[in-house]
This record gives sequence, C-alpha cells and structure tokens, in this order.
Amino acid sequence: MIGLFKQKTPVNILVLFISGILIKLPVFIHPLKPVANSDAAFLYKKLFEFLDGYSSGTPLLFPVITYLLLFSQSLQLNRLINVNRMMQRTTYLPAVAYLVTTSLLPEWNIFSPSLIANTFVLLVFNSLFSLYNEQRVKGTVYNIGLCAGVSSFFFFPALTLFIWVIFGLLVMRPVRVNEWLVCLLGVTTPFYLYAAWLFLNDQWSWENLIKPVSVSVPHVVQSAWLAGAGLLLVIPFLVGGYYVQDNLRRMLIQVRKNWSLFLIYLLFALFVPFLDKNPGSLENWILVVIPFASFHACAYLYPPRRWFPTIIFWASVLFILAYQYFGTGW
Repeated sequence: MIGLFKQKTPVNILVLFISGILIKLPVFIHPLKPVANSDAAFLYKKLFEFLDGYSSGTPLLFPVITYLLLFSQSLQLNRLINVNRMMQRTTYLPAVAYLVTTSLLPEWNIFSPSLIANTFVLLVFNSLFSLYNEQRVKGTVYNIGLCAGVSSFFFFPALTLFIWVIFGLLVMRPVRVNEWLVCLLGVTTPFYLYAAWLFLNDQWSWENLIKPVSVSVPHVVQSAWLAGAGLLLVIPFLVGGYYVQDNLRRMLIQVRKNWSLFLIYLLFALFVPFLDKNPGSLENWILVVIPFASFHACAYLYPPRRWFPTIIFWASVLFILAYQYFGTGW
C-alpha cells in the first residue's frame, strides 16, 4: 500500500478516497450528530444550523461533510508539500498520513469548529510558504491575516494563532513592521464587518463581538487505547523528524524554513485547546495533525529498509480497526 502511494498518479486519488472511507467506516455505520454549544463561534453556529436543517432527522449528513473536509484537507496538505518540494519526490504519502493520523482518535472524525479551522490553517501555510520568493507581499500578508481572522469565527481560540503568524513572518521575511500591521488589518477585517452587522441589527455588545477566553484542561479519559494512539502518533513523528534532519543539508533554504514553520506551529497548536471555554475532550487537538502527518509522510518515504514504513503503516491501520470494533467512542 505504501509503495502504491509513492507513485503520483491520478488514479491514486480515487484509491485514497475509497481507502479513507473504509478506514473510517464506523463513522458512517453509526453516525453521531454533533452538538453546537450555545456560545459557539458565529459562523460555526450558523453553518451548523444550516446543515441541521437539511439533515432530515438523520445525522448521516454530518459524517459525510466531515469526511469531505478531511479528504480535502489531506489533498491540501499533499499539494502543499509537493509544490514546495519538501520531500525528495512527489507522492501521495502526506495525504495518506493525514487520513491515517486523523483515524487514530474518534474525536478527530466528528464535525467540529477545530476541524473547520484546520482548512484555514492550511491556507495560511500555503501563503506563508509563498512569501519567500515574492517581492510584493502585502496582498499575501493581508490574506494570511484574513484567514486567521475568519477561522476564529468558526473556532475562536484559533485567533491566538495570529502570534504564530507573526513568528512565521519573522522566519520567512526580514523584519518589517508595516507588513505586520497589514497582517493585523487582515485579522481585524472580519471583526469590523461583524461589528457593523451587529450594530445594524441592534445586537451590538462586546460579548457578541468577542467571545470570552479562559484557560481550561480538556476532559481526557485515560485508557490503553489512548496510550496506543499516542505512541502511533509520536513514534512515526520522531522517525520522520530524524530523516528530515538527516536530509537537511541537501534541502534548499526555503524548504528548511518551511519545516521550521511546521515545528513552530506545532508548539502553538499544542496549547490552543487549553483556551477553549468548553473543552470537548480531544476534538480540538486535531489542530496538531497537520505537522504530525507531514513528518509521518517522511517516515513512510525515507527509511532505506522497505519493511520499516510498511510495519508502521499496517500497525497504525490494525490499531485503528481494533479500536473501532473493540474499543469505545466510535
């Protein structure tokens, strides 16, 4: 299976789509309807109400939308890595790694604000990676801020990723305060438009405009399944990190900076779930999947012994199947 996805052929997209459905099959067999909190972000609440109105009493629509989001994000990540030549060859391994990684925990396969925020994070990555070779960057920097601002209307704690964006600008560009201000303008634009909408509809208040943020610990039930998922997240990540480091000297400076951005983002994404007022177990930790899946893809590609990535891949698949049919939560 790993050998198949090392080849970048169009038919692999169809194989990937079907394989993703099979590995997430319990989500479709036993669909669960998500619950939108009363203080959920504005756009997420509106989107949830819209989809709920078309669900016709069956929650199957939500797993379908969730899978389409996950699949599209996997292709986004795959294109991001291939276009920027972050690996030695163009493959579909990043997309495979993304779908496998998101299958390790059931909470990462439900319709949630943080899942939608991941799409905007990938758009920000794409724009940040393009800054290195651009001369006129103000439009791109504004779009980066705009994506960060819009993402907070689905998952408000994602607004704190603006700090990561500033670090990203420091890595990719010389220090220019005017570019930071342009980025800040992009972040505040959705809030300005939303404030105007609230005012025109006689709903103006600071509580409606800016959601309260508090530090809280996500509710995590300790189990052997959670420990197993953690191991299958960390071990391929460390292996992939080793091979990225080993190939660092042969990489272009831009590619090195791109991998650095993944690691910087990971540090910020690990703390974002603690800022959610209503921590939903592990669902908000899906923000860390992007860098994890990227390094997992390297663990599938670089080892000289072919049996090693095969063992990692099939161990992950077997664990996922065992968790789905013998564990709880799916």
